Amino acid sequence: MADAPAGRNSPARFKDLCLDARDHQTLADWWCAALGYVRRDELEDAQTPEDDEPRPLDWPVPIVDPSGAGPLMWIVPVPEPKIVKNRMHFDVIGDTAALLTAGATMVRPRDAGDEADSIEWDVLADPQGNEFCVFSPEE
Repeated sequence: MADAPAGRNSPARFKDLCLDARDHQTLADWWCAALGYVRRDELEDAQTPEDDEPRPLDWPVPIVDPSGAGPLMWIVPVPEPKIVKNRMHFDVIGDTAALLTAGATMVRPRDAGDEADSIEWDVLADPQGNEFCVFSPEE
């Protein structure tokens, strides 16, 4: 693996998280509010001389954790709606009630199902149907 960093033998490493959306501008704002992220172009140090022109509205929207702790997310415009269950999703630690108030919908509440089928997190969907799991903050 010539391109792998020193001491690593893996063929790949995590780069970004991409989320498809029909209305990517609105969904980018929703996830910024939900996660405390900001649009990358709003950060002062993100502006470079070649960034004099604003990003076209039909381009993907990069959002970032201003603290640098979370991954870069790209909210990508797609023409089709979400039709089937996500094959991949992400987990967040947060306040389910606040996310529901902000526009998420409950897919499956924690402890739903019989004892063998119960879960300790809530499964929600963002305003465009992308599912994610919400875990309670550690106490």
